This record gives sequence, C-alpha cells and structure tokens, in this order.
Amino acid sequence: MFCYGGSEYRMRLRNMSSSNIMITMHMLWGQIDLALSQFQHMSERDIVTWNSMIAGYSQHGFDLEAVEFFSNMLKDSSLKPDKFTLASVLSACANIENLKLGKQIHGYLIRTDFDSSGAVGNALITLYAKCGQLEIAQRLVEQSGISDLDVIAFTSLLDGYVKLGNITPAKQIFESLGDRDVVACTAMIVGYIQNGLISDAVELFRTMTREGPKPNSYTLAAMLSVSSIVASLNHGKQIHANAIRSGKGLSVSVGNALIAMYAKAGSIGGARQVFNLISCYRETVSWTSMIIALAQHGFGEEALELFEKMLTLGIKADHITYVGVLSACAHVGMVEQGRRYFNLMENQHNIEPTLSHYACMIDLLGRAGLLQEAYQFIKDMPIEPDVIAWGSLLSSCKVYKDPDLAKVAAERLLLIQPDNSGAYSALANVYSACGNWEDAAKTRKMMKDRGVKKEQGFSWLQIQNKVHVFGAEDGLHPQKDEIYKMMDKIWKQIKKMGFVPDVESVLHDLDIEVKDQILKYHSEKLAIAFGLISTPENTTLRIMKNLRVCNDCHTAIKFISKLVGREIIVRDVTRFHHFKDGSCSCRDYW
Repeated sequence: MFCYGGSEYRMRLRNMSSSNIMITMHMLWGQIDLALSQFQHMSERDIVTWNSMIAGYSQHGFDLEAVEFFSNMLKDSSLKPDKFTLASVLSACANIENLKLGKQIHGYLIRTDFDSSGAVGNALITLYAKCGQLEIAQRLVEQSGISDLDVIAFTSLLDGYVKLGNITPAKQIFESLGDRDVVACTAMIVGYIQNGLISDAVELFRTMTREGPKPNSYTLAAMLSVSSIVASLNHGKQIHANAIRSGKGLSVSVGNALIAMYAKAGSIGGARQVFNLISCYRETVSWTSMIIALAQHGFGEEALELFEKMLTLGIKADHITYVGVLSACAHVGMVEQGRRYFNLMENQHNIEPTLSHYACMIDLLGRAGLLQEAYQFIKDMPIEPDVIAWGSLLSSCKVYKDPDLAKVAAERLLLIQPDNSGAYSALANVYSACGNWEDAAKTRKMMKDRGVKKEQGFSWLQIQNKVHVFGAEDGLHPQKDEIYKMMDKIWKQIKKMGFVPDVESVLHDLDIEVKDQILKYHSEKLAIAFGLISTPENTTLRIMKNLRVCNDCHTAIKFISKLVGREIIVRDVTRFHHFKDGSCSCRDYW
C-alpha cells in the first residue's frame, strides 16, 4: 500500500476527478442516463460526485430522484453534506413541496450551527414559500437580509403572497431588491396583474423599457394579458410593436398572447394574422386560442374547420380545446355536431369531461330551445352541477319563457349560491316576460328582503387611452347633454328606418311611453352615442358590457350601424357581436 501522496492515491484522485467532471458535463447537456452510468461505474465517490448527481437531477425536474440520491448518500458515514448538497436537496424538496424532509434539513442546519447564508438560505426561503409557510419564509428573509435574496426565492414568495391576495409584502421585498433582473420584474408584473393592479403593472413595464432590464417574451406575454383584460386594442398594438422590435414577436408565448389579446379586444382579423404568422411555431395552445377566439366572435363553422385541420395534422387536443369547440357549436346552434364532439372527446381522445364541458353542452341544448333535454342532461351528470350549469339553463328558460323550469333552475342555483342576484333577476324576468307580474313582484321582494343587490349593467369604451363608463340613464358624464342629444336624434332616425322598440325587454309593468324612454338610454346606446360624437367618421366603435346585451339594444344597434355606416363591435358577458350594414355576426342567435 502506497503512502499518502503516492502514485496510487494520485491516480485514484485523478480518476475520481475526471469522472466527476464527466458527470457534471453529462448533466449540463441533459444526458442524465450517461451521468447515471458514469456514477454507477465509479468504485469510489466523494461529496462532489453526489452533489453533481443531486443537483443535476433536481435541475432537470427529477426532484424525487434527487431526494432519493440524498438519502443514499447519507448511508455513507464518511460523507457529510456541504452547502452545495443542502442547497440542491432543499430546492428539490421545494419543487415537490416535501415540507417534512425540508424541516428535517432545517433542523440539521440549526443543530450543527451550519452557515445558512447564500444558496442554502435562499433554498430554505423557497421551500417554506412554496409550501405556504409564508411567515417562516418572511422571518428567514429578515434574518438573511433582502440583498441576499435570489430571484427563485423572491418569485416563490411573490407567488405565495399572490395566492393569499396580499401583494404588499412582495412589493416591499421587490422594491428593496438590489438587483432586479428580468425574471424578478416579470414576476412582479404578473403579481400586479393577478391582484388587479393593472396601472402598477403598466408602470413597471414602462420603467423596464426605459431603464431596463430589457423585457423578455414572458414579460411581453404578461403585458398582452393586460390588454386583454381592459380590452385595449391600442395598448395591445403597442406591446406587439415592442415585441417585433425586440425580435420576440414570433415566439410561441408572445404569439399565443397576441391571439388572445386581439380576440378579446374585438379584432378577430388581428388574431387571424398572428395565427398565420406563427405557423411554424404553432402548438396545442396556439390552435386552442384561435378556436376559442373564432367561437367567441360567432365564427363557429370556421372554428370547427380549424379544429378538424388540427386533428388532421396530428396535433393533440386537450380539455381546453374542447371547451372552445363545444362553445363554437353552442354559439351557432350546431346541436348534432356538439353531441358528436362531446362523444369524440370522451371516447376517442380519452378526455374526462369537466364542469366546463358539461356547461357548454347545457348551453348548446338550452340555446336551441331543447330545455327538457338540457334539464335531463344536468340530472344525468356524474358530477354535481355548479352555478354555471344551472345559470345557463335559467338563461335559456328566460329566452324561451318557461317559468316552471326556470323556478327549478333558480332554486337549485340559490342552494349553491344564496346571494346570487342573477338568479333572482332572471326568475323575475321570466315571470314578467310571461305576464305574471304578481310572481315577478314576489321574487323581487324576496330578493330585497334577503339583502341581495341586483348587479348593475355598465358599458364602456376607450377613447384616446381614456376609458368612459356608462350606466343606464347615466347623467354623470361631463358631455351628457351632447350624448343625450345624439341619442335622441338616432332614436328618431332609426324609427323612421323601421325600427320598433322592443318594449317587452322592459320587464316591469309600466306605460309604453315610459318603457320607450328607458330603452332609449340603455348603457350601450349611450356609449355608442358618445363614440359617434368623439371619433372620426368610419371609425370602428368597440363597446364592452358587463351583462348580456338585451333584445332591444341588439336590434337597435343593427339599425344604427346601417344609419351611420360604421362597424360597431359589442362584447357582452358571453360573446362578441359585430354589427355592420344592418346585420350582426351572431345572425340573431345568441
């Protein structure tokens, strides 16, 4: 046996070092099988060997295997974990939310007075944040100092606070960070958006574009979701231009976000153009986004053609794709096709229907007037129907004036959600539509007695980056006199063209003249009147509404579009309506 420092020891050391380097390189290139083979052929292993395997497995998403390697390493009493071992295994525990093992390692750190700064401390913070132990994570941040917090730990904390709806602590940490890279900034933007702080998200994005760090494709996709939320086409186009200038305009994430943005802002043409441009990068999400966009805009046949093409190309449909497909069938009344696709989803693609799929089928049958079949479909569901299922049936009962079934649907809905104002309103409206004023009054009184407030209808549009909101008979807008004058003028002109106000849309026992006056000043009509006096001729008007557009407004807007020679796009709670030359894209089926 050679002494310490002899040739045999140096040879063993050199061989071990070479093997460790090979393992590290294999892991770096994602060649996990080769790394494992190299590891298994080693006669001796040191802490670097085990660290390379644990870190490599964790970095490639094999966190359970990383934890298993750590457990096997501990069986060798000659080896003690160092900071690299512990940082890697804590990261693995965080990823699989193994709080029990993570706490054991934390206990070991405390007992041995181990230095928990740097990577180990950040891994601990990430572990507790991902496992919902935010108070412990926050204490660790305070102990280690904000300056030592890395991006992974910060984003984990942010996600935890976002889930709790408490963005303030995350914002404080973000503002204290010394090095805010693009990942941290993007995480903060997403946090703002998820908490409804749109202006904060926009301001941070503007700061990034001015001062850095430079936005990446994920930042741009997040900002495009802002445009989708506020339905601002101009804002979305600016982000699109930024994406093109930065060379990220054709990335999958940005492309998918652009499709959703253009569709939600009312520009189905813009969504089509983006979809065509990313033809080389399309995946399931891209096709699904376009199918849903077409369905929302009333192009059901085109949506189904796209779906069939998707299947022909061998692209796998998922459960969200089928929500779009079934919605497309519902929006255009393709009942038989809807039934066929529902069966195809279950039997051929092995996708178990969710509440969303069942709601689409109920909507499809209800819109077609097949109320009893829709009711039977609900009773046959293998899962408990939710508010959306019963609400969909109730809406159809309102359209087809079926008070008996409406009462059943409303009662079931209110058992699930007792303070749902829509259920009371819809049931009262069904009674009113059938001339049963007594039961309508009783329902409204019941609603009042129970302290349930009716949801108010609002419409809004954006003019020169400013959003203008209108309620029914709104008298708060600073240009109210001009708006009412324009609406009075339009009302007279469309009546001369043959428009007859649908006084049955006013579901109260009032005089015809009073109903006519109420109809004239519905929120979407006031928004359109304001748009006409505030924009150049031939400009497309884009109106958003928080409730379903009523029959009278739908008919009136068709006449208005012909009168003024403009396209008027209205997005209500269920879909888009493109009014042009006196007709609507929904073909009066909505």
